[in-house]
Amino acid sequence: MTLKDNKPRLRWACRRGMLELDILFMPFVEEAYDELSSEHKATFERLLECQDPELFAWFMGHETCEDKELNAMVQIILQRVKL
Repeated sequence: MTLKDNKPRLRWACRRGMLELDILFMPFVEEAYDELSSEHKATFERLLECQDPELFAWFMGHETCEDKELNAMVQIILQRVKL
């Protein structure tokens, strides 16, 4: 069973060691995750496997993720936060 098939486990995976990431991930899962395509859900699950320092650098704009799919997911989350 993947995280996308189990919302409570997905929520748990979104709890990070950095408050800044929690503030991005938790509302996204609650408000936008269910609307994602299966491909985007799989990409989001893969994003959650990344290390917190990498995620922080990508979301704060200090670095750009070289993986195009993950970078696109970062942008989707950031756009959602700006709404």
